[in-house]
Amino acid sequence: MTAPLMQLDALRVDVPERPAGDALGCCFEAGQTWAILGPNGAGKTTLLMTLAGLRPPRSGTVLLDETPLHRMPRRRAARRLGVLFQHHHDGFPATVRETALMGRHPHLRSWELEGPDDFDAADAALARVGLTELADRSVQTLSGGERQRLALATLLTQDPALLLLDEPTNHLDLHHQIAMLDLIRTEVADGRCTVMATHDINLAARYCSHVLLLYPDGAACWGAVATMLSVPALERLYRQPLAAGTVDGLPVFLPRTGA
Repeated sequence: MTAPLMQLDALRVDVPERPAGDALGCCFEAGQTWAILGPNGAGKTTLLMTLAGLRPPRSGTVLLDETPLHRMPRRRAARRLGVLFQHHHDGFPATVRETALMGRHPHLRSWELEGPDDFDAADAALARVGLTELADRSVQTLSGGERQRLALATLLTQDPALLLLDEPTNHLDLHHQIAMLDLIRTEVADGRCTVMATHDINLAARYCSHVLLLYPDGAACWGAVATMLSVPALERLYRQPLAAGTVDGLPVFLPRTGA
């Protein structure tokens, strides 16, 4: 049996001013796409930052390739996992191509310059997200949606096995939301794993194989998408009455409004 890419061993995230919640024991395996669902303040972003090694957990351990993440050298970890944040801050002027090239840094030795293969990887990633014509433009001239697509291109250039995505469809119009998720689905089919925080139940139903539900009180449950996305579970999660239907053989959830 193939070992999971990442395993959560009795993990409790450290959400400020909230008691310790349920311990998480998920395993993220190649070929899976996980959605993290929960209302605002439930700890979705905090969990992703903990999985990325950017925040210490309150207790428990994150294992990456069966090694405790906090003991793994950062460069080695960056070759295996990559993060797409919800917000982007451009600290210095750079072109779109130069920004995508930053994804190659974990694969280079100290002070080593990018080579032809690195430039090819960046250009290929830009082509996949439809930004080839903007390669020489300054990042600071991009729209929010273009910047989000560039963030994905940078992640693809990095070439990690595990993708941690915080609201990956943020800033994107409907067409580019679907294009991004189709691209992520292709990556997963090629043997990667994706864990993404999202507010969109219907996109989770369409694109994800597994779901992790985070409740504001720290409770959590997880499992296959078919068993987790039920009206009672989601109504409890969001404290919102829902109606469910089916489109193209997949469940669709809509909020019920008061009479």
